[in-house]
Amino acid sequence: MDSAHGVAIGESMIILSHGTPDRRDEAEEPPPPGATAARRTGTRSRQHPTFYDGTVNSPSDASPHTATDAGSDVVTPGSGLDDRLSWYARPLGTAWMLLVTALLGLYGTLMLVMERVMLWNDPNHITSCDLNPWVSCGEVMKTWQSQLFNFPNQFIGMVAFPIVITIAMALFARARFARWFWIGMNLGVLAGFVFIVWLWSQAVYEINILCLYCMVVWAGMIPLFVLLTSRNIQHGVIPAPAGLRKFAAEWSWPIIVLLYVGVLASILLRFSNAFF
Repeated sequence: MDSAHGVAIGESMIILSHGTPDRRDEAEEPPPPGATAARRTGTRSRQHPTFYDGTVNSPSDASPHTATDAGSDVVTPGSGLDDRLSWYARPLGTAWMLLVTALLGLYGTLMLVMERVMLWNDPNHITSCDLNPWVSCGEVMKTWQSQLFNFPNQFIGMVAFPIVITIAMALFARARFARWFWIGMNLGVLAGFVFIVWLWSQAVYEINILCLYCMVVWAGMIPLFVLLTSRNIQHGVIPAPAGLRKFAAEWSWPIIVLLYVGVLASILLRFSNAFF
């Protein structure tokens, strides 16, 4: 019995001297080959910024993305929506659309500002668009409608159109904007569109005189509003069912043509004596 007791004491001493096994050493097994690299790659890929055109700033993941997130203009991969987007709803197309329409509107605005300054300097100045009694920018500028907010209306265009041009340049530089930005821009363009509709109605049915450079501004604002709204519907910035998104993509240009025809028809009917 003393011998057995001595053996037990000896085993206890061995355990105390060496200590208990460290469970943490058993748990920390080396990862399988490639797991660490994959984990690092996954972490880095989440950190790569996604640009407005859907490309990722990573040499290992540069495939184009093909659909847009309704929360912003971030493009998400794999849905194939990009193939169904109109050209003006794609990043570079949007930039060109904004640039061309804003430049057209800005040209008309600058001409109006120049003629306005000349009229201030010389009340007898004959503007370059004083073509006949029915087409006269100078006569229109003498009406209260030409300065609805107690300053010349063209000053609004002097501020608004350069902003649109700046946004177009940012898109060319691969900038991307959040959903709230596109909504705000669409509301601003909508306000401008409503304003030119009012100016058209006043010129055709109240003043009974046309302003040539004003019509140049109208020609730029109509496609700017229609195409920007269509772009935002297609991208989900403006929530819409699938049928409306398809309509916006397929019927934007016919709508623009109809608006142009409507304006032209109203002018021809109202000023028939000047043309026939």
